[in-house]
Amino acid sequence: MTLVLSTPTADGVREGVAALREWQHDEAPMQLHPGDIGWNYRFGTAETAAVVRTWSRDGRILAVGMLDSPTVVRMTVAPDAVQDEDLARRLVEDFSLPERGVLPEGAVSIEVPQGLLLHDLLTKEGWEVDDPWTPLFRDLAEAVEDPGVRIEEIGLEQAQDFADVLRSAFNTTRPTREYRHKMSAAPFHADARCLGAYDDQGDPAAVVTVWSAGPGKPGLVEPMGVHADHRGRGYGRAITVAGAAALREMGSSSVRVCTPSSNVGGVATYKAAGFAARPEIADRIRKV
Repeated sequence: MTLVLSTPTADGVREGVAALREWQHDEAPMQLHPGDIGWNYRFGTAETAAVVRTWSRDGRILAVGMLDSPTVVRMTVAPDAVQDEDLARRLVEDFSLPERGVLPEGAVSIEVPQGLLLHDLLTKEGWEVDDPWTPLFRDLAEAVEDPGVRIEEIGLEQAQDFADVLRSAFNTTRPTREYRHKMSAAPFHADARCLGAYDDQGDPAAVVTVWSAGPGKPGLVEPMGVHADHRGRGYGRAITVAGAAALREMGSSSVRVCTPSSNVGGVATYKAAGFAARPEIADRIRKV
């Protein structure tokens, strides 16, 4: 059967996320998670549909990708399609040809899970390996410890707290209170929890958003940030622990996150929150 590349409608995004849910399991390599698409809804429903791509055969979705930016695509495939040669060759073509509507000409990168045949074909086509990232995981079979600070759920009333911390944590002006409002209106909002850690004066010190993929599936931390005025005081560990506890309450079997290996402080924070680092991974890049 012919493989079909699609930019789905809003309803089609739901189908893509449903496929991603099925593909998540604790032993899977770090890969695109339903929460990655859920977090993108902070930009809006139409905007999210515009950056999702699906590859299907005979009506069944075999691969899902999301453009993190015009030059960066994150993608994964169905567990039984990891070594599917026809799919791998089609993916290489679609990533390489700008007219296919996935990536433009010039320097681009792809986040691809380890173990896919796609890696071998990209190497043959001259794609290189980018800087390393560190995947981190925490099992949630046992109860999660108390974070040790005041934790509150971030609702619409605290949307400004959410934005303020993220702007400070990532040194950017992009996050606004509208992020939280748009997330609350998104179709996958029930899968998420936004939490804040507050200091003794009631000021927001750190925030986290966590995403469930369903009971018995690994959850995702995306994003976590500490306000610049509160760094070095344990709030990153505390809010991450609180996020893990929230995911366990939602039925998640584990929690995962991935951060650049160069982010030494971030890796240390996640380890302090009970996460274990797995072998480094790297995106595939095509240079100019």
